[in-house]
Amino acid sequence: VRAVFARARSAAPCVIFFDELDSLAPNRGRSGDSGGVMDRVVSQLLAEMDGLNKSADVFVIGATNRPDLLDPAILRPGRFDQLLYVGIPSDKESQLKILKALTRKFRFAEGLDLASVVEECPPGLTGADFYSLSSSAMVLATRRHIDQLERGIIAAGNHHVVVTLEDFQAALKDLVPSVSPAELARYKDVQQKLAVPKAVAVTT
Repeated sequence: VRAVFARARSAAPCVIFFDELDSLAPNRGRSGDSGGVMDRVVSQLLAEMDGLNKSADVFVIGATNRPDLLDPAILRPGRFDQLLYVGIPSDKESQLKILKALTRKFRFAEGLDLASVVEECPPGLTGADFYSLSSSAMVLATRRHIDQLERGIIAAGNHHVVVTLEDFQAALKDLVPSVSPAELARYKDVQQKLAVPKAVAVTT
């Protein structure tokens, strides 16, 4: 931790981004922390953040799926005191933007409308779920393409894999949302407890 902040100061202006912040700064004093290693890491992180000079132009950002596991001291003023809840894209327009971004390099069958794919998607899908959906559809299309090449249905020099609506529909049958309704309710409860601003859906 000390080395990260030292390097950031020498490279200022810069941004330090901690992913899975709950694994780096969990509640201190919890059982299972052999020798208090994590407690010392959290204390060092707090000390480094308190020691940042405003003129140093070092910005610290963290991301977590479990804000309820963070040490409360990490959320005090001057540390991670600006919170933003990034929720699941619930409206079809946002979901369509995500799907378009993920499939921007795909070659689609004539007449395929991604909006129709989104309409068939179950509620509560995350960006990762749409990535899984897109990848599965491409795998199915690739398998079909290889089969058609081997059977001589398409020319040997044809390397264009075409994704169809049926590929997406088949992929949807095996897709299980990564966030359950119960988990989503828990996230919203945490949002309210931490007084985080209204949820913002990621669209890109």
